[in-house]
Amino acid sequence: MTEGFFSIEGEDRPSRWLITCDHASNRVPEWIGGGSLGLPAEDMARHIAYDVGAAGVTRELARLMEAPAILSDFSRLVIDPNRGEDDPTLVMRLYDGTIVPANRDVTDQKIGERLDRLYRPYHAGYARLAAARPDRAICAIHSFTPQLRGRPPRPWQVGVLFSHLDERLAHPLIRACRDAGWVTGENEPYAGHLDGDSIDRHALRYGRPNVLIELRNDLIGTPQGQREWAANLAPILSRLLADTGL
Repeated sequence: MTEGFFSIEGEDRPSRWLITCDHASNRVPEWIGGGSLGLPAEDMARHIAYDVGAAGVTRELARLMEAPAILSDFSRLVIDPNRGEDDPTLVMRLYDGTIVPANRDVTDQKIGERLDRLYRPYHAGYARLAAARPDRAICAIHSFTPQLRGRPPRPWQVGVLFSHLDERLAHPLIRACRDAGWVTGENEPYAGHLDGDSIDRHALRYGRPNVLIELRNDLIGTPQGQREWAANLAPILSRLLADTGL
């Protein structure tokens, strides 16, 4: 089911898990610069515009686990749904060395329009799915680039991100990933908590068990890689709630 600039799949599936993908798409709405942020196609195909491969993993993982899924359908460069409304990086003007022309002089009015038409409807759908059952658990799927410009290579295959406010699922998941032989980062390559981010907004504030999984995008750049990593993760996540008693 597509609702404007996000989609929901398997809303009636029976799993406790809700699988989410905040950065599923590099789409730019037509009402923003005629569908362009002023960047060339090669930049819009990079991680700066969306989480490469994450949507495919999300859909397949949700199917395997019989879980509902919600996926955004607008580029993080338009407005980032994984940031609080007052976060200074909500609309990025510069990302990994690339200036975003349409955002250089973006006004508060234009940001407000993006909030109303893109960001808030996505989070309203997310909130509805999260609240659909009292024992809901949330798994957010993201991906990261193997190397940022001018930075050292990132060795991790998987990163598990978490907040100090709720570490109940993170550490068992990290152990399971390492037991599977994957190079696994603990709050790597990013810190695991920002006030107002999606997990904070929909999980931490309600005491819902949660995990955020980052996959290195060269591993999931093809449909085959996406299916393989979804198949890798599904049995681990399926056991995780029972093994932790949550």
